[in-house]
Amino acid sequence: MGQVIGKKAMETAIDKASKYGMGMVAVRNSTHYGIAGYYPLMAVEKGMIGITGSNSRPTVAPTFGVESILGTNPIAFGMPTDEEFPFLFDCATSTAQRGKIEFFARTNRNIPEGWVIGENGESRTDVQQINIDLDKGKAALLPLGGMGELGSGHKGYGFATVVEILSAALQGGVFLKALAAVDENGRHKPSRLGHFFIAIDINAFTELESFKKTAGDILRQLRASKKAPGHDRIYTAGEKEYLTRLERMKTGIPLNKKLQDLILNLKAEYGLSNYRFSFE
Repeated sequence: MGQVIGKKAMETAIDKASKYGMGMVAVRNSTHYGIAGYYPLMAVEKGMIGITGSNSRPTVAPTFGVESILGTNPIAFGMPTDEEFPFLFDCATSTAQRGKIEFFARTNRNIPEGWVIGENGESRTDVQQINIDLDKGKAALLPLGGMGELGSGHKGYGFATVVEILSAALQGGVFLKALAAVDENGRHKPSRLGHFFIAIDINAFTELESFKKTAGDILRQLRASKKAPGHDRIYTAGEKEYLTRLERMKTGIPLNKKLQDLILNLKAEYGLSNYRFSFE
């Protein structure tokens, strides 16, 4: 499981960093490793900078292309600060990931222009059909920045390629189309994903408390800068997630009706009679 080897790999990177100042570990033949941001936070807890990335099954077209060949290839950075929460930047290198497309489908909303491209190069927003066509190779997600170079889609394409190389070339892993979830006969096959994990011991460069204060000062100055009309707050990476976590701990996690039904169907399918939900 990706989550098991991911935790072990970051622990190893942290151990290396504690000895040598920096540590890096590469993984091959893995599966989806869950929330990318989890692993940098492991390093942050040790007073280190954490970085990770992973390739994934092909769903993203390169700039000026329409074929699903790259993955959403997430990358994440975590850095300690002197605030209540660290700086945590965790994002896909595509404009939107597949899960967000599925969320829009569950809430019966079409997606915005610039998220998905059709096989003839047209922008697609018809979310219900898109979910079908993504599996058939008749639609593809767009890299961060969107279609073409005007919105800087080539930058997202470049970031995705960096993650692909570091997730495959260092460890002799498979890449691009070879990561597809099904073979040429339509049969499901193992994912064989690759990941990389980096830990940097801040004390090898400067005093930890000095780093944390400078990082915190940077974030505070960003949030205190002039706001755009209609906006009364600027956020820094990881802040919204921290605030949401505090709220969820008080009130729980909201689930829409379609997700509730999906959970109940899975419960019935696997005979999980010991579980009880408030929405049954």
